[in-house]
Amino acid sequence: MPVAIITGASKGLGRALAEALAARGWDLVLDARGAGALEEAAEAVARYGGRVTALPGDVADGGHRAELVAAAWRLGGVDLLVNNASALGAEPLVRLSELPLEGLRRALEVNAVAALGLVQEALPLLQASPAGAVIAVTSDAAAEAYGTWGGYGASKAALEQLAAVLAVEEPGLRVWAVDPGDMATELYAAAVPDDEDPRPAPAAVVPAFLRLLEERPASGRYTAPSLVEER
Repeated sequence: MPVAIITGASKGLGRALAEALAARGWDLVLDARGAGALEEAAEAVARYGGRVTALPGDVADGGHRAELVAAAWRLGGVDLLVNNASALGAEPLVRLSELPLEGLRRALEVNAVAALGLVQEALPLLQASPAGAVIAVTSDAAAEAYGTWGGYGASKAALEQLAAVLAVEEPGLRVWAVDPGDMATELYAAAVPDDEDPRPAPAAVVPAFLRLLEERPASGRYTAPSLVEER
């Protein structure tokens, strides 16, 4: 069975994607900071019958990243790495003039540095897989200038550039930066708590990620809405 590592898998998009992959026969290594929520997610995912390893921890911790990859190796390797864990930098989001520099450092550490660190840790196993792939979950804030989204957007822009260069340096892998679009998640609610506009559930964009895995288009940047709409 193929094996995937998914970070930030206890809620939102990470959990929705984990359930969808499990339903298709994938074995999974799941990460999140909250042990209780992660265990609940792992129990739900395990109902599909595959093997699931849930490891609570912080992806900014190199030791934790090594544990994730070691767990995947015990399941058979790494065919897919999904860097989904994210930090906002400030909750709620604030203008750059008010952004705590420590918050910016945290966003960069989680969203870009830790993502690269996990790629580096998993790279030998990804290279050994005939279908090795990396998904970097990004945001339109990486490409557009939205007030208050500067720190988070900068960290996601860094993630996108890392993904683009990785694709050049590792042509044997598929490396996709995916902007999932607006979703009703706890992360968005923490970012903009006063925004009450309805947004789609994370499960609504999962078909876009599955399409990438099924069709394996060229490495690059994709938006989930366009992948779903084109079908």
